[in-house]
Amino acid sequence: MIKKITTSLLVLAPFCFTHAQDSTATETKSNFAVSGYVDAYYRFNFSNPKKEYGTTNNLTSFTNSHNSFELGMASVKLEHSMGKVGVVADLGFGTRADEFSYADRVANVDAAGGTADLTSRFVIKQAYITYAPKENLKFTAGSFATHVGYELVDPYLNRNYSMSYMFSYGPFLHTGVKADLTAGKSGFMLGISNPTDLKSASFARKFLIGQYSYGGEKVKLYLNYQGGTFDSSTKINQIDAVITGAISDKFSIGYNGTVQGVKTRSDYSAKFGESDSWWGSALYLNADPTSNFGLTLRGEYFDNKKGVLGALPSGNIFETTLSANFKINGLTIIPELRLDNADTEVFINRSGESQKSTLSGLIAAIYKF
Repeated sequence: MIKKITTSLLVLAPFCFTHAQDSTATETKSNFAVSGYVDAYYRFNFSNPKKEYGTTNNLTSFTNSHNSFELGMASVKLEHSMGKVGVVADLGFGTRADEFSYADRVANVDAAGGTADLTSRFVIKQAYITYAPKENLKFTAGSFATHVGYELVDPYLNRNYSMSYMFSYGPFLHTGVKADLTAGKSGFMLGISNPTDLKSASFARKFLIGQYSYGGEKVKLYLNYQGGTFDSSTKINQIDAVITGAISDKFSIGYNGTVQGVKTRSDYSAKFGESDSWWGSALYLNADPTSNFGLTLRGEYFDNKKGVLGALPSGNIFETTLSANFKINGLTIIPELRLDNADTEVFINRSGESQKSTLSGLIAAIYKF
């Protein structure tokens, strides 16, 4: 017990000294910034399934609709810093925000003993405090977006509007504490968090999160990790790699590969069984003929043959997505075509027949300020 208390005090110590250091300063510069965006989209699945089939032929995040105009998210991000300390509050409203915070919704439903409320609402995407005692060292405490993966929750940061399978079934966020250290072109991050995507986790064991990064002039590398015991019966370890390279001013490449090992046990006293895993690999080819127009081709292979992910059918899926980006000041318009191919019949056509592939098209608009 004493060891745990001592460890906690060491982790929180950098935050405790903040007030003492600021109080001795005669003048501290204060900075405040507000940013945000609104995105909306229309998606049509060319298999054209009927409503009574209960599917839109969408198996990834944020685009679960068919023949409908949808609000993705209205988001506002507030940032304030004073000297070595800062705070960020990132708020969102809409279906994208609601899906991003799915764990909060499930937890609230379980606590109330009711059914899931799928109504979009305001959510806290991120909320954290930072303290940077040195230029190359920063501590963060709170809830922050995951470091794992190539794609991000905010659509203006992605070139494809629809999301990959690796993003959709990987972590979304972490709540805990972390330290970031830079040394030349290398970066190191180490932290402790609640289990994946949980903003509240009383009595739960904690996860270890980490990252090594290298930032060259044309090539950047990120090696990511998360791992720990989830709800006492499931243990996960995920290793993830992201590599980006600039071939020229008009052409760049991105790669993301990830594997997550899962061990389970029937009860708390039993030993964990052998590890099963799911994995994925994706390549992103980006071309930018002009500053206002770009194209991105994403090819992704996702393997769930062992049925580790219960939300997906057992097997593998290969998806190919071609997206164009038209930029007009703060507005980005993204027309997109996406083809999903599975090794089993997981999609439904207009007649209610199962099929292995499906084609979808969408057009999205994102305004960033």
